[in-house]
Amino acid sequence: TIGMNYTVLEGKEQIFEDACARVIETMKGIDGHSESKLFHEVGTGQRDYLIVSVWSSEDAFRAFIASEAFKKVTNWGSQNILAKRPSHTVYH
Repeated sequence: TIGMNYTVLEGKEQIFEDACARVIETMKGIDGHSESKLFHEVGTGQRDYLIVSVWSSEDAFRAFIASEAFKKVTNWGSQNILAKRPSHTVYH
């Protein structure tokens, strides 16, 4: 299970959520991927998001985030969406 943590710039929430929907849809056809869900922290004024993604192995996940498919659906830098560098956590 992988946790992908993102903090989004104010006003960019919908753009981020739409991009995440595309990422999650793309993941459905990737070998080694089981399921993914997007979570958003509410009630704190923060714009923090978490994608929890279940994979058959950490290698399968790493191959996906290095893939062209992932790059095509994520353009965080070009759209200036993220407030800081994302972090990924592996849960064993």
